[in-house]
Amino acid sequence: MNGFFQGAWQIGKVFGIPIRIHYTWLIVFGLITWSLSTFYFPKVAPQLPVASYWINGVVAAFLLFFSVAIHELAHSLVAKRYKLTIESITLFIFGGVAQMKGEPPSAKAEFRIAIAGPLTSFFLAAFFFLFSLKTTNIGFKSLFSYVYQLNLILGFFNLIPGFPMDGGRVLRAYLWSKKKDYLYATQKASKIGQNIAIFFMIFGVFSLFMGIPTGLWLILIGWFLYSAAYGSYQQSTLEAMLQNVKVKDLMVKDLVTVSPSMSIQEVINNYFLKYGYTGFPVVSEGKYLGILALRDIKSIPEEDRPLREVSEFYGRHKPQWEISPQDNALNALEKMLREDVGRLVILEDGKITGMITRNGIARYLEIKKFITKINE
Repeated sequence: MNGFFQGAWQIGKVFGIPIRIHYTWLIVFGLITWSLSTFYFPKVAPQLPVASYWINGVVAAFLLFFSVAIHELAHSLVAKRYKLTIESITLFIFGGVAQMKGEPPSAKAEFRIAIAGPLTSFFLAAFFFLFSLKTTNIGFKSLFSYVYQLNLILGFFNLIPGFPMDGGRVLRAYLWSKKKDYLYATQKASKIGQNIAIFFMIFGVFSLFMGIPTGLWLILIGWFLYSAAYGSYQQSTLEAMLQNVKVKDLMVKDLVTVSPSMSIQEVINNYFLKYGYTGFPVVSEGKYLGILALRDIKSIPEEDRPLREVSEFYGRHKPQWEISPQDNALNALEKMLREDVGRLVILEDGKITGMITRNGIARYLEIKKFITKINE
């Protein structure tokens, strides 16, 4: 999911939370404006001039995404009360997502964070409904009527118990409070979310066969929800498998190191090909300098390799590439993914004493899955 949101840009901050717009938002904004201006408003207010339809269409599209942003902001503000960090709120093709770092500390916190969004949508629905009742201008009445109905739909739609939608998070909070097991609740809610997403997709295909074009939208929403629910299930499974595993349990202690004065050809022949590793620590006079990874040398022409030294190409060490042996292995994996590195090092007084790698964690998980299947 994080990779998806790389196509977004920040437009401002609210309560210190960055508000971002993904490029797919522009597609939906255009489609909504066009459909409202050419179909909806001409039907409900035929006496208005054409220019009014387009003005109302643009305003309605803005109010829709304003409503989505407020919905996500409600989640975020409640989450911040529980000391959770909100990295950003992103508006995109399917609505909005508040990217929260960490998980709620309790089932009660999860419930309050989840329910805040739908309740806010219902409040906005009531707000716009009152405006539609009080105004006598047909243009404003049709505009506010449309926005109140959309907020009502947004509130009820998000209460569908399919994780990671708000209703799915409410379900997770309920299961969590009953079973006192966060991982079980997450996996159960994610499975239900996958089933609901499959239903959306099947119903969407059926609708298309019946000549209902909105079936395509249901298929896309179903696919997105399935991907998100499946990702949550995989993440919770990973958390369960690495729950009590420390870095020290998986780190490599007997390290093979290279010198900065070695030639690239020597390292390829005597290290990369011999050991099969994708990276080696660079050490000089006992001091750790950084990592020489296979990707660092792939662009060097073959004829230049005997003449070029490791010192020219290795990645200089950065503090964010370190980790404590007492830290959790899951934190190590998340850090490697965030930093886009294949390994983290354990240092003591400038000397490297161990290293944990993505491949090492992956091998551990494969073996653990295999043993789990045998035990079943």
